[in-house]
Amino acid sequence: MTKKASPLFTVTLDRIIGGGQAIGTMESGKKCLVWGGLPGETVVIQQTKKKSSYIQGVVTEVITPSSDRITPVDPDSYLSTSPWQMMRFEAEQLYKAALIEEAFELHNIVLPHPIEVSTNHIEYGYRNKVEFSFWYDTDRQMLDLAFFRRGTHGKIAVTHTSLASPAITEVSQDVLNGLRNLKIDGRALKTLLIRSNRAGQVAWQLYVKDESLDAQALLRATRHSSVIRAEVIYSNPKSPASVITTRLASDGNGVLSDTILNVPFSYATEGFFQINLPVYEQTLSDMQEWLEPHKSIIDLYSGVGTIGLTIGGNTVTLIESNEAAVREMQQNIILLKKTGAQAILAPSEKALEHITSNATIIVDPPRAGLHADVVERLLEIAPARIIYLSCNPVTQARDIALLAEKYGIRWHRGYNFFPRTPHIEHLVTLDKK
Repeated sequence: MTKKASPLFTVTLDRIIGGGQAIGTMESGKKCLVWGGLPGETVVIQQTKKKSSYIQGVVTEVITPSSDRITPVDPDSYLSTSPWQMMRFEAEQLYKAALIEEAFELHNIVLPHPIEVSTNHIEYGYRNKVEFSFWYDTDRQMLDLAFFRRGTHGKIAVTHTSLASPAITEVSQDVLNGLRNLKIDGRALKTLLIRSNRAGQVAWQLYVKDESLDAQALLRATRHSSVIRAEVIYSNPKSPASVITTRLASDGNGVLSDTILNVPFSYATEGFFQINLPVYEQTLSDMQEWLEPHKSIIDLYSGVGTIGLTIGGNTVTLIESNEAAVREMQQNIILLKKTGAQAILAPSEKALEHITSNATIIVDPPRAGLHADVVERLLEIAPARIIYLSCNPVTQARDIALLAEKYGIRWHRGYNFFPRTPHIEHLVTLDKK
């Protein structure tokens, strides 16, 4: 039975919304959320999802192009990894500033200064981490790297993404060639996670669904000179995520390391670490301007500690719920000889006693924003200054609206951590009224 093709619609797009899609209104009055389109364009879109009040889709044809439209660097796969490749970079900067402003306006907050989105103007090659899926082309009888298609569960074969560092692109092809030469069945594979540091060293992990796969043969077939550690990992097929069940084999004992503002950090291949280090360093420098030397620092949602251990001085308390991240943080505390620093393994909302009135509080929560108990504790204790870095201006604005009972915005700035994508970081310094 042939699968029915998704319907096509013609629509004129109005504006870009917070998730990064363009929105328009169809003749039926139903809203249409579109990837690959720009405001003012008339486009043909293919429906990928249907809801009662709106549909989602991707652009298949541009009838009337915007003056901001350019040809994507990765024309076949950009929607999967970097769906804003089709607009001028200057337009991307303006849209990101506008989305920050819109997020705060939703909560009746007028930001006190013009919105600036800081960037180092490097649009491609900045990512130090990429996770590939796999696709087996039955016509060519060839295994390929792949990404998931935007808005669907299907996959698209790729050779690379232009966002990745050159070292990642080179090593990913080496691993793929090793898999092809050994004729490993794509159904046995989950994902390939590759990371690189600024020195061009690479570590990779291949997650497989077949525990009997000859891991040692694969490692022998993929020995690239820049790789300091390679691992083949069995990951339970019942879990859609690439989680470590059993480490089958490894080659090399190297551990990736990088410096952030001249402070050295080591991190596991599967661990959390910042993707775009130069822009992150600018963010940290800006945050440091608002720290008072005589005050201790409480760093909530601290990850592996790259904020607190870089700019937080010796008397910093770092609170993180991920056990692996805390383990790396503790190792870095020892390596950095931060004798007054302490790492606390706990969700921030379960470590409220560490939030004190005489400390500067730094928060960098996940996209969901601050836990309600954290907001309540901050209002109760009322430290003089809160520095809030967010990857989601919408939840950040919500939290700041709640904190506005006692706090005002002293300073703010956006950051383009992920060029050619809709993702935005926004930093706000809050002072007690």
